[in-house]
Amino acid sequence: MEKEISIACSLTDMELQERRQTVLDKLAASLIDSEELPDGFRYRFPLDDSVLQNLINAISLERKCCPFLNFKLSLESGVDFAALDLTGGQGAKDAIQELFNWNTQPTISI
Repeated sequence: MEKEISIACSLTDMELQERRQTVLDKLAASLIDSEELPDGFRYRFPLDDSVLQNLINAISLERKCCPFLNFKLSLESGVDFAALDLTGGQGAKDAIQELFNWNTQPTISI
């Protein structure tokens, strides 16, 4: 049985601001587009070594402060982008939008 995890980030406001400036804004700058999923969002990034490193770094950091998130990084043959699915339980979608603020790019709803 899965334990219930609260939808909350453990970072202080100052720590979150620093995380945005040092990690998340770099990824936001390279974001190709986003797609709304039933329980979160899919973000597409250029398939580039530096972007991949930034994605891995972000996942490593974010899974510690936001344990309610599910991360799925996909690299598929024949496509020139990496896809990161950020999902979670009830309430996670709103938290993802607020914390990551990556939904300013064109969004595709499914």
